[in-house]
Amino acid sequence: MQLCHAPLIIQLSNAYSFGGRDYLLKNGENLMEVSELINSYHAGRRNFAGVNLSRTDMNGIDLSHADLSGANLSESSLYGANLSNAKLNGADFNGAKLYRANLVSANFSGADLGEADLSEANLSDARLYGVNLYGAILNKAKLPRAKLTGANMGKAKLNRADLSEAILRDARLFGASLNEAMLQRADLSRASLNGANLNKAMLSEVDLTFASLYGASLCDADLSEADLTSANLQGSDLTRVNFYKANLSKSKMADASTEGMLTQEANLSGIIWS
Repeated sequence: MQLCHAPLIIQLSNAYSFGGRDYLLKNGENLMEVSELINSYHAGRRNFAGVNLSRTDMNGIDLSHADLSGANLSESSLYGANLSNAKLNGADFNGAKLYRANLVSANFSGADLGEADLSEANLSDARLYGVNLYGAILNKAKLPRAKLTGANMGKAKLNRADLSEAILRDARLFGASLNEAMLQRADLSRASLNGANLNKAMLSEVDLTFASLYGASLCDADLSEADLTSANLQGSDLTRVNFYKANLSKSKMADASTEGMLTQEANLSGIIWS
């Protein structure tokens, strides 16, 4: 006996499913099948704000330049999808699968990407102001020049991710894993990295002024020419960290592990050791 499967419901605005077919009610106009939605994209339509595509399989889909602001894509599968230059502000991607997705220059401002899988995704130049990335997976993701001011990235996995020249002012990265991450010339001023794992991370010329790295692990990290003025490094593991020409003035280092720490030509004035 052939088993019957529940139809996949894709909802946009006032959409509904009937007889195993999905329909879209377009502001009181005639009903249309969702396939027409895809066709309308290819015909040039880009405004799909507020669409409900939660738990939908959209692997490899091309929605570049589309307006999906406020859309619900939670738990959707978007492996290898192209959402470059898309408007995704305020969208819900909680638990979504975006492995290797093309998200270049997309606007995610205020979006929810909590626990989403963005492994190896390309977020170069993306706007992620105030985005929720708590518990998200971004291993080997590309985020050069991404704007992440005020983002919540607590417990996120960013191992070997490229965050070079990214803007992470006031970002929350407590407990995040950034092993071997590339953060050269990134702006992490006033960011919270308490308990974060930054072992072997590349942080040369990074701005960590007034940042908090309480209890963070930075073993073998490269912080050459970094600015850590007034940073909180209390209780952190700085074993074999390279601080060549770094500015550590007025930083707090009480109870920090400093074995093998390299400080040639570094500014160590006013460090608080207790």
